[in-house]
Amino acid sequence: MASNYLEFIFKIAPVQPASEILIAELGYLGFESFVENEDGVTAYIPVEEYEDGLLANVHILQSEEFEITFSQSEIEQINWNEEWEKNFNPILVDDICSVRAPFHPKPEANFDIVIEPKMSFGTGHHATTHMMIKHILENDWKGKSVLDMGCGTGVLAILTALKGAARIDAIDIDNWCYINTLENIERNNCEHINVEEGGVELLQGKKYDAILANINRNILLEDMPGYADALNEGGEIYFSGFYTEDLMIIKNAAAELGLRYKSHLERNNWVAVKFCF
Repeated sequence: MASNYLEFIFKIAPVQPASEILIAELGYLGFESFVENEDGVTAYIPVEEYEDGLLANVHILQSEEFEITFSQSEIEQINWNEEWEKNFNPILVDDICSVRAPFHPKPEANFDIVIEPKMSFGTGHHATTHMMIKHILENDWKGKSVLDMGCGTGVLAILTALKGAARIDAIDIDNWCYINTLENIERNNCEHINVEEGGVELLQGKKYDAILANINRNILLEDMPGYADALNEGGEIYFSGFYTEDLMIIKNAAAELGLRYKSHLERNNWVAVKFCF
């Protein structure tokens, strides 16, 4: 029998950047789908995954910078495809890369990525994915071996493939993301991308010219030694999924592993940073 869901309707003032921060924090706690609107966010979590007091772990709800109120109700199983189709608009990054759904018209763009994100993270709308796409667009991938760690929908792996990467591994610990990435690489004719389900343990004995890891601060700090071990000499590594105030922490941890800071992007208090080895 399909699971019922709890629907949380959050009203936020001002909406940004609080909306993106709230979505990221709720995602880490098990919320599976989000709908952004003009005055906030609607979030969904399976009834059996929710425990009383769970929202006490959402730091932005205690922030004095934003006024956030919410209501909660139980609803029957949702047709998720129908929900995101109503709310998923195509995006265009730097007038070069389009990320759209199959039902959107094909745009005039150098790189056209078609995805059905369903409940996976990584549509390009979130600031971290948007910035990682910008990093990929600004750098050379031709002939390189690439790792997309925490691949979500597989959008970053797909873009590196379109930019000429030769060998690509896309890894995510979440089964839904694993399946969704398989679907999306087939949809974009990028069958040479290898998709695996798991974590940093899958990197043992592997080496890459470039690594993309759009996850979150704590996992980045915990798994960074594994990423550094998997990076070829002269390679590049891109981290995102953390806030501006965490940048120095990430820089210091990377420096201890011999990773040299090169540059970073900022968007709505989120950061995407590039290091070289």
